[in-house]
Amino acid sequence: MARLTFNTPFMLGFENLERMMDQVTKTGAEGGFPPYNIEQMDSDMLRISLAVAGYDEKDLDVSVEDTQLIIRGRQSSDQEEHHYLYRGIAGRNFQRSFVLAQGMKVKSAFMDKGMLHIDLEKPNPQQTIKKIKITSCEPEKKLIQKKDDHD
Repeated sequence: MARLTFNTPFMLGFENLERMMDQVTKTGAEGGFPPYNIEQMDSDMLRISLAVAGYDEKDLDVSVEDTQLIIRGRQSSDQEEHHYLYRGIAGRNFQRSFVLAQGMKVKSAFMDKGMLHIDLEKPNPQQTIKKIKITSCEPEKKLIQKKDDHD
């Protein structure tokens, strides 16, 4: 796979984008457990739903670490007391990660009918225009003037 680089002089402040791309690549290698859906609830709200049948709220951990939403599941130790003739329901530890865009916030997490739902709020981008005044003073002189003003 071709690797994207963001070292062009026209993309200022995007140094972290390459690190985020690496995180996404690692996230894809987690496998398919547990299965999940991502649903658009409205224009500024998303819901991630994970199928976690057999897990209790105390077996699950939802956290945000830097720019990643991380969901961890750990099966209770009482599962090992059972003697299964056939075990088709997965009962293993897992970690599922999602890279969040800047400004995204986790609003809530709740269980319902074997599903863990995590609601996310997307930032509402507002276009801002700021006029920058251009002065005829040279930067060195301006710095000296400011220094003299403070003394």
